[in-house]
Amino acid sequence: MGAKNFSMWETPMGTGWRIPCALALALGATPAAAQKVWRHAIIEAKSDAGFAMMVTRGFAEKQGLKLEIQQIKADQIGLKALLAGELDSYEGGPGGAIVAAARGADLKILGCHWPGLVHGLFARESVAKVEDLRGKNIAISSPGALPDLLIRAVLEKQGIAPTEVKFANMGSDTDRYKALTVGVVDAAIVSTEYLPIAPKTVTLLATGREALPSFMRVCMITSGKALADKPDEVVRFLAAEMSALRHAVANRAEEIDLTREITKAKPDDPRPGFIFDEATRHKDIDPEISLPMEKLAWMQEMLIKNGSLPKPVDLAKVVAPGVRAKALELAK
Repeated sequence: MGAKNFSMWETPMGTGWRIPCALALALGATPAAAQKVWRHAIIEAKSDAGFAMMVTRGFAEKQGLKLEIQQIKADQIGLKALLAGELDSYEGGPGGAIVAAARGADLKILGCHWPGLVHGLFARESVAKVEDLRGKNIAISSPGALPDLLIRAVLEKQGIAPTEVKFANMGSDTDRYKALTVGVVDAAIVSTEYLPIAPKTVTLLATGREALPSFMRVCMITSGKALADKPDEVVRFLAAEMSALRHAVANRAEEIDLTREITKAKPDDPRPGFIFDEATRHKDIDPEISLPMEKLAWMQEMLIKNGSLPKPVDLAKVVAPGVRAKALELAK
């Protein structure tokens, strides 16, 4: 499982990327012997992968970190791996972390770099509007993950009880999109990156950012144990991510090229460019990795309303603003 030049490496949890030592040194990075390891997981790479993986282009090395990135099907897998000590952090929806924290899990939200939703509710021709979903099959990922929370919130907004539809658990966006296009399900929550290639039999009923402007897509989540064991590394990790995201947002062609490299997308595939323009135009991505407490509070209220959370948790104990403050100083 040694490093491969600009190529994926396999782990029990998925695949990741490493930067060759020679490149790291050329970029003025800390020598490998002095680097500290930080293990991070992202949701399975898709057309916005360049944002998530830009940190592998020397930004982690400049912070003295050996960053090991794994790809996972759903954020609930990342949550379980983090609690099991197999990861130091993962990217996922804050909803699952809030629910787990309410049940006693020692979790910390470092910041949220994707506050806006690039996901949407797609449906087949038999579903002309959200109200038509009654009795239909809807593809989500896993209970408590972003697609599940999003569709429940959309249904609630239209006065539809979750018991009036049928949920189908299907891992990744790709899995859900394929199931939708072949008619296995009637609707699905997937990234709007599929809009440019969707067949005429599939339409976009609602976008997440318009239907639920306060819904938080993805945050950086770690554990209290990781903070205690690796206080310096977590700050450097977050600083590296900030620098990388700033660079990605400011360099469209480079982010798109990296996305194509990682996903092996064809040169004429419109999705990488489409999702970059969508995310930057609507400010769906936040390079400063902010901690919008008002939106986290809204998320918690939504979790309580849909029955995922029996009672509120003190959100001040689930965030780590001090880490972000130190990271901002390093990322200057």
